[in-house]
Amino acid sequence: MQTQKSEFRLTPQVREEIIRIIDQRIGEVHVRREDFTELKGIVKELAEAQKRSEERLTRVEHAVKELAEAQKRSEERLTRVEHAVEELAEAQKRSEERLTRVEHAVEELAEAQKRTEKRVEELAEAQKRTEDELRTLVEEHKKTRQMVGNLSDVVGYGLEDRIMPYMYDFAKKVYGVSVDIVDRRNVIYPDGRYDEINIYVEGRKNGKKVYIIGECKAQPGKKDADGFTRLLRRLKGHLGGEVKGFLVGYTFSPDVEEYVREKYPEIKLIKSYEFGVRYRSRP
Repeated sequence: MQTQKSEFRLTPQVREEIIRIIDQRIGEVHVRREDFTELKGIVKELAEAQKRSEERLTRVEHAVKELAEAQKRSEERLTRVEHAVEELAEAQKRSEERLTRVEHAVEELAEAQKRTEKRVEELAEAQKRTEDELRTLVEEHKKTRQMVGNLSDVVGYGLEDRIMPYMYDFAKKVYGVSVDIVDRRNVIYPDGRYDEINIYVEGRKNGKKVYIIGECKAQPGKKDADGFTRLLRRLKGHLGGEVKGFLVGYTFSPDVEEYVREKYPEIKLIKSYEFGVRYRSRP
């Protein structure tokens, strides 16, 4: 930046010109002391003005220098700001790219969720069908068990009919009881409930009433033994006399035989064929 020189600048040429003019004036006229003093004052003022101008110029130069430094600092700051803006722009670009990827991932998750929900619906339908089929199977199983139970009862009734004639000899040889009655009977309790007795034998031993109760199954199990024991206890409490019990079957599994021997030793297990082999049939 160029600065203009002050109009009061006292250059060597101006100084010489002033001296020349003064000398000329002195030579032409008589200069009074007061005039000379005044002229000196003027020259002094001009010098002072020149000094002030130079000081002002120095201050202006300093200010210009400071402005230049400030401008430089501003440009550097502006450069840093521009770099920061560029970095922010790059960061924004990366963020947008990441956001795009996230949006794609969310869309994929939404599709996967839809597929999962559809699959869950399909599984729910399959579960419903399975439950329906299971209910059907349960019902069929109940019917099958009922049919098997009925078949077992039929088999049991067949056994009863076959072994009834042997009860007289069986009761005498096994229990020492003289038989009075052999029957298939329903025992009714005071509360109106009743038990159906497969084989009901009533007799005497040493003058005392004895009841021999038999139950027939194709292949008696542990639950049959448990139920038969409860039946004998009810009958004993109702009939009042001595009650004996035996289970008849075509066959007994080893674990059932052991179970009855250990838990219910008072119950006799008799295979159906034994009656024809060991006892006499009453004509």
